[in-house]
Amino acid sequence: MDLTVLYRGPLASCDYDCPYCPFAKRRDSTAQLRADRDALERFARWAADSEDELSLLFTPWGEGLVRSWYRRTLTELSRLPHVRRVAIQTNLSCRTGWLAEADLDTLALWCTYHPGQTPYDRFLAKCRDLTDRGVRFSVGVVGLPAHLAAARRLRADLPPHVYLWINAAEGHTYGDAEADDWTALDPLFPYSRHPHRSAGLPCRTGESVISVDGTGTVRRCHFVRDELGNLYDGSYRAALRPRACPLAVCDCHIGYVHLESLPLYDVFAGGVLERVPSALPGQGTARALPPTARSVSGGAQQGR
Repeated sequence: MDLTVLYRGPLASCDYDCPYCPFAKRRDSTAQLRADRDALERFARWAADSEDELSLLFTPWGEGLVRSWYRRTLTELSRLPHVRRVAIQTNLSCRTGWLAEADLDTLALWCTYHPGQTPYDRFLAKCRDLTDRGVRFSVGVVGLPAHLAAARRLRADLPPHVYLWINAAEGHTYGDAEADDWTALDPLFPYSRHPHRSAGLPCRTGESVISVDGTGTVRRCHFVRDELGNLYDGSYRAALRPRACPLAVCDCHIGYVHLESLPLYDVFAGGVLERVPSALPGQGTARALPPTARSVSGGAQQGR
């Protein structure tokens, strides 16, 4: 079967101190880092032995690529014939030389620029290096008012083929004029602006998409706590089936992208995990937002 797995181990340390992130400048102890490495290596062994066609997204609370075991694991998984895609969310503070050993037809990066946490020119140089290496990646910014000028500069300086996404900021309400400013940079911003009503709607999570933690506990997604079983004893497989979302709203891209009520599997065809549209906004179908994407609302703004 084709299975998409979102993996989040115990790693929670990060080298940035973004004020909108609860894990900013958190430090994991040596024992915690060892436990994270062991958990990741166990997951990698499972993936290597799997008989499924796998698409893997690593979504650590902290920054994974500054740790050698994440770089090594992504490299090794990218070379496996049954792994269709392996991607990770990253602030891109890591070295990039390790990418020379990876299969770049399989590996991809979901990168976030955090103004004030790293020099702009350094981040842009990393993006240009990824481009020169032929790495598939997207770049994004949290849509805070103070970030607008930096986002505009980044859009102007990035290669035209690199998609710049904007995440609506937690706790921030966007008036129409402000939303228009962000939509001018990311025509898909309306999908992020408001949470999506999801209760009772069909979602691919729990059927072809699962979430796994460092102990192997399987859930349908990161946001629904009900357990489906364990990855390593195979008990989760009996629980895989079509199911509706039990939550009132879904407000995170890695969740609502899997809602069958939204067209995002078409918008991001071939790039769902790394958030790369099949056609860049403004150059094809990704620009043609359905009316529902412009008007969905409900609840306070949340982080994406």
